[in-house]
Amino acid sequence: MSADRPGGRGDRRPDARSAAGTRPERGSTGPDAPAVPTPVGRPRRPTKADLQAAYDRAIPDTVGPGLRVLFCGINPSLWSGWSGHHFARPGNRFWPALHRSGFTPRQLDPSESDAMLALGLGITNLVNRATARADELAPDELLAGGERLVRTVRQWRPEWLAVVGVTAYRAAFGRKEARIGPQPDDPLFGPARVWVLPNPSGLNAHYDLPALAEAFGQLKAAANNR
Repeated sequence: MSADRPGGRGDRRPDARSAAGTRPERGSTGPDAPAVPTPVGRPRRPTKADLQAAYDRAIPDTVGPGLRVLFCGINPSLWSGWSGHHFARPGNRFWPALHRSGFTPRQLDPSESDAMLALGLGITNLVNRATARADELAPDELLAGGERLVRTVRQWRPEWLAVVGVTAYRAAFGRKEARIGPQPDDPLFGPARVWVLPNPSGLNAHYDLPALAEAFGQLKAAANNR
């Protein structure tokens, strides 16, 4: 985890990929899974000025054909706006939860978009505008983000849409009674099924990493059985 505000201020740092990926066999995270190379290095840490300059930047979706699961964050952090990669802020537990739940054979680096696509996984955001905190987003941005997400799902047709953050899901789609877990079939996203996951931000004290991995694992089991 929209009101697209492309360009932002200044140029982005390294681009995240939005490209076609090879669709693996379902549940293929064991010995027969597609090879996932290890990252060759990490970018330098941003300065305070770098992060301030990253405000309002948009970053590319990680999408392609044949997606098993499209994860949707709320909006990019300033670290993500600076680096050009999703869930890049230190302390965000998306990547560890993704690995511990069995979605990936090892913990991926935020820069490894190609590896995500090779596993049939993608990432987008409700609002594609970097901020320091999600609560800086206006209600109308979340509503517009819901419309953006519908267009993205209709274009790429994932089997599952996983919205990472129940509060944002409620606000974007008026689902005031929504809870973590599978959602009723929704003609907005059909034939994709919708699942809501806890927010993996380090600011979410309601879920520690084991609980997050368990929630992600429930989605993985459902995706494998579809």
